[in-house]
Amino acid sequence: MMNKVGKSYVLWLGGLVGLAGLHRLYNGQILTGFLWLGTFGLFGFGQLFDLILIPDMVEAHNLRLGESYKLLLDQNPIALKIEQIRVQSSRFAGTRSPKLIDHRPIISQQQATIDLLKAAETRNGKLSVTQGVMATGLSFQQVETLLSQMLKSGYVELSNDPETGIVLYEFREL
Repeated sequence: MMNKVGKSYVLWLGGLVGLAGLHRLYNGQILTGFLWLGTFGLFGFGQLFDLILIPDMVEAHNLRLGESYKLLLDQNPIALKIEQIRVQSSRFAGTRSPKLIDHRPIISQQQATIDLLKAAETRNGKLSVTQGVMATGLSFQQVETLLSQMLKSGYVELSNDPETGIVLYEFREL
């Protein structure tokens, strides 16, 4: 986890109660951290000087940390890089979490074809791939494959919506 400048400043305040150098230990500067602890922050001068240096200390520490993670990822290409994100929970109040497992039954090609025909019938015989996905629950690729098979066998013709240009499959018999 990356270090924070604010936390470093809070640890710097430890010097006011005799614990100078905690901010240096936090940022990976072990030798100077113990030196500050033993000398009360170089008799206060080093502690005061660090007020200016803390942002650079944090940045240097985070760069070293990033390089060590990069080395680890380079050595182990299977490792995943995970970044922490923060989300305001109030934005999602009342929403349901997504299902991790899809419980929809697997439908046959014949049933999917029937679902596509019903969807086209409700749309004056015209159907886009997206509408087919919504009607069947299949993936875009699966719906496009089914519609392409119908196109090859002559049951469907291709056209474009005059306003949007979206590819439409036209079922002339409907």
